[in-house]
Amino acid sequence: MDFPAGDKRNAFKCTVCNQTFSQGCDLGDHLRTHTGEKPLVRTVCQKTFSYSHKLRDHLRTHTGEKPFECTVCQKTFSQTSGLRDHVRTHTGEKPFACTVCQKTFCRSDNLRVHLRTHTEKKPFECTVCQKKFSQTSGLRAHLRTHTGEKPFECTVCQKTFSYSHKLRDHVRTHTGEKPFECTVCQKTFCRSDKLRVHLRTHTEEKIFECTVCQKTFCRSDNLRVHLRTHTEEKPFECTVCQKKFSQTSSLRSHLRTHNGEKPFECTVCQNTFCRSDELRDHLRTHTGEKPFECTVCQKTFSQTSGLRDHVRTHTGEKPFACTVCQKTFCRSDNLRVHLRTHTEEKPFECTVCQKKFSQTSGLRAHLRTHTGEKPFECTVCQKTFSYSHKLRDHVRTHTGEKPFECTVCQKTFCRSDKLRVHLRTHTEEKLFECTVCQKTFCRSDNLRVHLRTHTEEKPFECTVCQKKFSQTSSLRSHLRTHNGEKPFECTVCQNTFCRSDELRDHLRTHTGEKPFECTVCQKTFSQTSGLRDHVRTHTGEKPFECTVCQKTFCRSNTLRVHLRTHTEEKVFECTVCQKKFSQTSGLRSHLRTHTGEKPFECTVCQKTFSQTSGLRDHVRTHTGEKPFECTVCQKTFSYSRKLRDHVRTHTGEKPFECTVCQKTFCRSDKLRVHLRTHTEEKPFECTVCQKKFSQTSSLRFRRVEHLVYQCTVCQKTFSRSYKPRVHVRTHTGEKPFQ
Repeated sequence: MDFPAGDKRNAFKCTVCNQTFSQGCDLGDHLRTHTGEKPLVRTVCQKTFSYSHKLRDHLRTHTGEKPFECTVCQKTFSQTSGLRDHVRTHTGEKPFACTVCQKTFCRSDNLRVHLRTHTEKKPFECTVCQKKFSQTSGLRAHLRTHTGEKPFECTVCQKTFSYSHKLRDHVRTHTGEKPFECTVCQKTFCRSDKLRVHLRTHTEEKIFECTVCQKTFCRSDNLRVHLRTHTEEKPFECTVCQKKFSQTSSLRSHLRTHNGEKPFECTVCQNTFCRSDELRDHLRTHTGEKPFECTVCQKTFSQTSGLRDHVRTHTGEKPFACTVCQKTFCRSDNLRVHLRTHTEEKPFECTVCQKKFSQTSGLRAHLRTHTGEKPFECTVCQKTFSYSHKLRDHVRTHTGEKPFECTVCQKTFCRSDKLRVHLRTHTEEKLFECTVCQKTFCRSDNLRVHLRTHTEEKPFECTVCQKKFSQTSSLRSHLRTHNGEKPFECTVCQNTFCRSDELRDHLRTHTGEKPFECTVCQKTFSQTSGLRDHVRTHTGEKPFECTVCQKTFCRSNTLRVHLRTHTEEKVFECTVCQKKFSQTSGLRSHLRTHTGEKPFECTVCQKTFSQTSGLRDHVRTHTGEKPFECTVCQKTFSYSRKLRDHVRTHTGEKPFECTVCQKTFCRSDKLRVHLRTHTEEKPFECTVCQKKFSQTSSLRFRRVEHLVYQCTVCQKTFSRSYKPRVHVRTHTGEKPFQ
C-alpha cells in the first residue's frame, strides 16, 4: 500500500497501546514488549532475547569481542553503551541529574541508586534477618555476616576478609602505601578514617567528652573505654576462669593463655605469639630496629623492658634481692636462675640421656646435640647454627661489625676468642711451636696446617679425581666443581655460588657497595677483578692476545668469547633441541623457553619473568622510573629500546632494510608489516566476513564497517558512526559551520 510522504511514519500502529511505527519490523519488535515473547535464543547458554541487537551484544560475552574503541585512550568495549559511559570520564559530561538535589551523574544506574537516598527505598532484603538495603552490593556484603564467608584473600600472607575495602586497607601494611595525606603537616596514613582522627589533633577538636571528669577524646570508642575507669565496669568475662576485663581486646589476649592459641606469626622465622605487641617487639630482632633510646648513653633497644633493665646499670638499682644471701639483681630472671645455686635445683631434664639443667636454655641447647637441629639461620646466606651466639658471631661477617676492641692497639674483632688470640701478639705469647723449624703460633689449628708444609702431607683426597689437599676447606671447594653444588645462595635474586667469597662479591651488585677504588680517577668497583681490569684502561695494557688474529684484550673472558668467532665453537648445547650457544648465559636464557620457568618475580604484583632484564623493565611500570634520557630533547623513557627508536627521529637513521625493494625503516616492527606487501601475507582475519588483512589497524576499520549506524528520524543506515550525525542536520536544518 502507498502512503503519502507525511504519513509514512504512522503506517504501522500497535493495537494495544496505539503507538505508531514507520516500519513493520519495528512494530513486530515492539509487540513483544506486550506478549513477553523472546524468540531469539543463544545456543551457548540458552538465554533468550526480544531483540536481535540484544542477542548480538550478549554474544560478545562469549566471544570476548570488544569492537568499540575509545579514540582518546584506545580502551575497548563490547557494547556502545559501555563506550558511551566511558567517554564521559574524558569529557566530564554528567547528563543524568537528580531532580531533588540537582547532583549530576555520568551513568543512569548511578543516578537510580542515588535517588534511593531521598526516597529511603531499600528494595533488597536479607532472607535471614529481614534487614533491607538500597543496593545489591550492600546486601551481598551483609550476607557474609551470616555465612562467615571471606572471599577476599591477601596474596602476600593469605589472610582473608569479608569486604574488599578491608583487603585494600590490609594490603597497604605490606606495600607501605599511605595514600591519605594530612594537608596541614603532610603526615600520611593508610586509611581515610585514621586521617580523619589525626586531623582533630590540628583542630583540637575532641568532640567526645566524659560527663564525669570532662576529659575529651577524638574518638567515641576511646571515651567508652575511659568511662569504665569511673564505673569500674568490666563487662567482658572469661568463660574459663571468670576473670573480668574492661576491654574485649584484653579478654581476647587472656583467652589465649587457656587455649594456647598464638595467632600472630612471624613471617621471617615462623615463631608465633599470643599478642600483636609481642610480635611487634619480636620483629625488631629481625629488622634490627631499636626505637627505645637511653637518655644517658644513647644506647638503643628493641623493647621497653630492655631499656628499663639497662637504665638500672646507670642508676645502680637492683630491686630483686636473694632471700638466702641478700645478693641483689637488676633483673627478675637473673634472680630466678641465681636461686638455683642455693637449691641445686635442676628441673629441666633431657629425655634422651637424663642429663639435668638449671635453665631451659641450657636444656634446649643440649637437645640439639641429639637431634642435629640447627634452628638459627642466617637471613643473608641461609647457613644454619645450633646456638644463637654462633649465629650472632656469623652475622658479623656480613655486617662487618667488630664489637671486641684490643685495648693496646685498638684493632677490633667480630668474636671474643679472636681478640683473645690477638692479645698474644702483644704479650708475644705463642703457645704452639713447630718442632721442625721452631716457628711459633698463637693457635693450634694454625700449627697443624703449618706442619703439613714440612711433611707435604695432603690427607684430604677427592673421591672423584683423587686430587689431594692439605686443608678440608680446599677439598670442600674443589668437590663442588664435580657435583655442581652451589650452597651459597643470594637472598635477593637466588643466584647460587660455590664459594662464600664469590657470594660476598656478588652481594655488592645489590647493595651497590664498591670498596675498591682506582688511585688514578677515583672510580670505585665492587670486586678486585673489576678494579684490575679498569686499571688497564689507564695503562693501555692488553695482556690477553688472540693467537689467530693477534687482536689483544684487557680481560681474559673477552678473549675467550672472541676466540669463538674464529672457531665458530658453540660449546653449550641445549639438551632438549640441541641448539648450541657460545656462552652459558645464552644457553641459560634459552632453556627457559622449554621449561617455561620464570624465576624472577615482581615483589609488587607477583608477575614472573624468565630473564632479569624483563623483570627490571617491568618494575618501572610500578615505580614510574624513566632512566633513559634523550641527550637531544631530554625526553625520558622506561626502556632502552624505546630510547633507541626515539633517537632515530633525530638522526634520521633507518637501519632496517627491506631485502626485496631496499626501502628502509627506523623500527623492526614497521619493516615486518612492510614485508607483507611483498609476501601478501594477511594474518589478521575478520570474524564476520572472513576477509583477511596484513595489519591490525585495517582489521579494526573493517569491524567498524560491519556495524550499522541508523538515523533515528528516518531509519536510514550508515557504516560510519559520524555519518548519521551529519545526516540528521537535513532534518533539523542545523548549520553549525558559519
